[in-house]
Formats: sequence, C-alpha cells, structure tokens
Amino acid sequence: MNSSTALSALFLDIFRANAALVAAGDQLVAPLGLTSARWQVLGTVAMANSPQPVAHIARDMGLTRQSVQRLVNELADAGLVELRDNPHHRRAKLVCLSDKGQATFVSIHKLQRPWVDGLAEGMDVARIEAAAEVLRALRSRLEQGLDERAE
Repeated sequence: MNSSTALSALFLDIFRANAALVAAGDQLVAPLGLTSARWQVLGTVAMANSPQPVAHIARDMGLTRQSVQRLVNELADAGLVELRDNPHHRRAKLVCLSDKGQATFVSIHKLQRPWVDGLAEGMDVARIEAAAEVLRALRSRLEQGLDERAE
C-alpha cells in the first residue's frame, strides 16, 4: 500500500469516526438539552481567553460564520450564552457564557469524564498522541491548501 492509498483509507475511517462521535456526543449531552454541535460551540466559547465575536469562533472551529451564528442564536435562546456589545465593532456582538451556560459546561464535564475514560481504557497513550500528531499535520496541509486556493 502506498501513502496515497493509506491516506484515502484513513479519510474513510475519519468520516466514520466523526459520524459515530457526533451520534455518541448527541446521546451524551441530550439530557442537558444539547446536541454535539451546540456542545462544540459552547465549549469553544467556554475555553476562549476572552469573549469573541461569532466570526472568530467560526474561524477557530473551522466552520462557516453562518452555521456558528445559528448555533449561537440557539444557545442564546436557551440562556446558555449572552451577546454583549463589542467596543471594536458595533454590529459584531461578543459571545460569552451566561451563568446557566457555565453551570451546563460543568455538567458536561461530569458526563464527559467517565465516557472518555471508558473510551480510552486499554488504549496506548503514545499511539493516541501519534494519531493526534497525524491529524494535526493533515489539518494543517488541508488548511494551507484552502488558503492557497483563496488567494
């Protein structure tokens, strides 16, 4: 098998793993009224060093601004995030966690820890780290290719 064939096979495994991860994530956070997509945005907002506008959140997640805006609106309607005035831009509000959002984020971690522990059981840390390194390199090359095409 050459590297192109191996990479193509890896792509298929990534697509399948992503679908399984989204389905499992949906099931995990459903009791909190969330989906995997909402969980991802909530987590990105929670982990940011400071409140960010939707465009920055979307860029950090590798998603379109429109899709993240829809999810932020849903999270705001649920009282999990708040939109605050942005001193640098009149229309681009800053997204930050509400008290309810912070409590929900803590609840997610309580659900996530045993789930991740179960998934990690019996897996070699060095192999997990190697897989993460390959995925980072692949993502970097893909993003570089997109940037070159945009120019």
